[in-house]
Amino acid sequence: MRQLAKGGNTDIGTMVTTAELHSTDGLVTFTALVVGPDGVARSEPCAAVRALPAGGDGEPERIEVDPAALPADADRVVLVAQAAGPVPQVLVRALQEGAEPIEFRPPPLTGGERALLLAELYRRGPAWKLRAIGQGYADGTAGLAADFGLPPAALSGVQTAPAPSEAAPPPAPAGAGAVSLDKGGRASISLAKQDTGPAVTATLEWDGGSDRRRRKGADLDLYALFVPAARAVRGAHDPGTLITSRQARQEAKDPAAGEAVSYEDLGSLTEAPFIRLDGDAKEPGAETVRIARPAEQGYVLFCAYSAVSNGFGSFRSFGARVVVSDGCGSTVTVPLFEDTKTRYWVAIALADFTTPGTVALRHIEAYSGRMTERRPVLHADGTIEMNAGPVKFKGR
Repeated sequence: MRQLAKGGNTDIGTMVTTAELHSTDGLVTFTALVVGPDGVARSEPCAAVRALPAGGDGEPERIEVDPAALPADADRVVLVAQAAGPVPQVLVRALQEGAEPIEFRPPPLTGGERALLLAELYRRGPAWKLRAIGQGYADGTAGLAADFGLPPAALSGVQTAPAPSEAAPPPAPAGAGAVSLDKGGRASISLAKQDTGPAVTATLEWDGGSDRRRRKGADLDLYALFVPAARAVRGAHDPGTLITSRQARQEAKDPAAGEAVSYEDLGSLTEAPFIRLDGDAKEPGAETVRIARPAEQGYVLFCAYSAVSNGFGSFRSFGARVVVSDGCGSTVTVPLFEDTKTRYWVAIALADFTTPGTVALRHIEAYSGRMTERRPVLHADGTIEMNAGPVKFKGR
């Protein structure tokens, strides 16, 4: 068994190489990126790189690389581990027929990193080499994706082709996968070219956090503030930017303060706004809005309201988060990180539909002022103004 230290490398020629991922925790995703000389990863599957699922006989998750079959513009194949929480201790083992296995055990991560660049197969003249890397990413998938010129949603195995199977499912669309945004993070989902039916669902999930928290009250409400495409504009600020009331007055903002889908107005999927809430959950669970006709949408801001009768616990103490999905395998989870109390509103995530065929998602997590009941305002340029909308009040 050949052992590589961090930064070490060894020749592997042009033989088919199978990399195995061994982990102390099975909830680790093993993926591969095919990267060009410019450092940018391919966004489409590559037949020379195949993902092999873990077997029922204890066989680990594997990635098979055929260097001789890689396209001429492929400079390297990067092996990546991802996890919903901190990446646990892992080991990667490279196997070639008739050759001694090669192992690399990255040093333990200490900063809660949720993404780890394990190793890379890279081209050197007519042959290939294997290098041990072991670089963790404190900002998770977002930082890793940025390094390789990809949206975070693309880092879920879509760069590899599935192993042949008699009952293989249809290939996933580019950008498919599960992503959890870091604070301030961004991701995008490619949308099907459809004119009817929901294109995106956004679900506010919460479990109440604890029995004590639930006894105090845990009635959260999902609000979808929206700007239709016909009114949406590009302004001086990036969509999702938080602005003050003074800025709004100076810049003559056009607010969409009256435009909201909530338990008070469930909306519609068959007529404008083509956004509909599925109902009002008055106990811990979930509320979902479905969004159709993406070409008719401009910006949608997902907010949560906590009834005054719930007491002063933070939204995070309720276990609140928003999960956005296209129903085709692409899911972006937007968690909350702050324990802010005595706040009744939180703007959680902005969905930007202004680029055709894509919805861009941005983590916001902005809270209303202390003890205020005023709803956030979404302006026509996608900027967000807290404490500026109508006053809301709801008991249990």
